[in-house]
Amino acid sequence: MVEISNEEFENLITASLLRIPEKFRKLLSNVVVVWEEEPSVQQLYKLNMPPKQSLFGLYEGVPQTVRGVGYSALPDKITIFKKPIVNSCFNFEEVKNKVAETIWHELAHHFGSSEERVRKAQSKRRR
Repeated sequence: MVEISNEEFENLITASLLRIPEKFRKLLSNVVVVWEEEPSVQQLYKLNMPPKQSLFGLYEGVPQTVRGVGYSALPDKITIFKKPIVNSCFNFEEVKNKVAETIWHELAHHFGSSEERVRKAQSKRRR
């Protein structure tokens, strides 16, 4: 398991967000990115997650593609989960890459992509 401080983890999230191309950052609307140690029981229940499956990130909100004119609500929330990410990696570089990949994944949901579409795009990027 990789040892990483909370500050280092926060810095990885910030660095990953800054690496997102500006054309996408400009399109982010009413969304906040936070991190938690691990998902809550309620979050796992809501997603009907199998017990042994890890959750690296979670988008909670209304995707931009379904927001109507005059949309006004609390910010959408993207949560990055430290413990599942760190536990799945063997070194700091893997943690860095997994954080970046997770942020891209959850931002795709913010922009309206389905889970199936996001996973398909990710598998193409890995080739």
